[in-house]
Amino acid sequence: IFFRFKMNDDFYAPKVSASGGCEVFDPYQDVSMGTSIFACKYKDGVVLCADSRTSMGTYVANRTSNKLTQISDRIFCCRSGSAADTQAIAEMVAHYMDQHSMEKGAPPATKTAAKLFQQLCYHNRNMLSAGIIVGGWDKLNGGSVWSVPIGGALIEQDYCIGGSGSTYIYAWCDEHYKPDMTEEEALAFCRGGIAHAMARDGSSGGVIRSVVINEAGAKDHTVAWGEGPYALETDKRIQKLINPAAAVTVSA
Repeated sequence: IFFRFKMNDDFYAPKVSASGGCEVFDPYQDVSMGTSIFACKYKDGVVLCADSRTSMGTYVANRTSNKLTQISDRIFCCRSGSAADTQAIAEMVAHYMDQHSMEKGAPPATKTAAKLFQQLCYHNRNMLSAGIIVGGWDKLNGGSVWSVPIGGALIEQDYCIGGSGSTYIYAWCDEHYKPDMTEEEALAFCRGGIAHAMARDGSSGGVIRSVVINEAGAKDHTVAWGEGPYALETDKRIQKLINPAAAVTVSA
């Protein structure tokens, strides 16, 4: 049980030091956290991608965190929201899926893992800040992507985006998505979306982590910072905004 003691207003009032201005931090103040996560079906499986920045307001707590968590051999999840909440839920689901697969004598279905995520998030919706994307491959359904947004809904989608960076790329995703992509096309689609989200969202950044899951298993890859498919600093279309005196030439 957690108790919150009410401090008087003077406790949180800005206090300036003799050397010049340092404000008191409010330990109960809401902290804005951000991320960008992406998952997409392709004809043989699924691709999951995420940035690697863990932020606490304007402070970057971790530049290279891994937001892609393995649940079973062919099931992964993308985590957004509170890092502590989503890590705890993912570990719990992975534990139960391990038991479930031993009881069945077969790998778990992606929908089963997604449904367990949904149950945990829904029944604890007033205590958790967790937005999850579950993606995986199983013999019954092939590749599938499931969204479990904050509040505990469960929605199967062809592709799904989440986190603070996702608000910048809805139109980009609608423009570039196509069904039955190859693995290379799906990887380019997901990485491109994450790169654009990182360019626009100050709470997203770092490297681009990706996992490809199909019948053969799961393989992961990391695109280093500066090697992504898009960066705001190299976009010639906005050079005029960065430097009004610069000449701009855009190829067709």
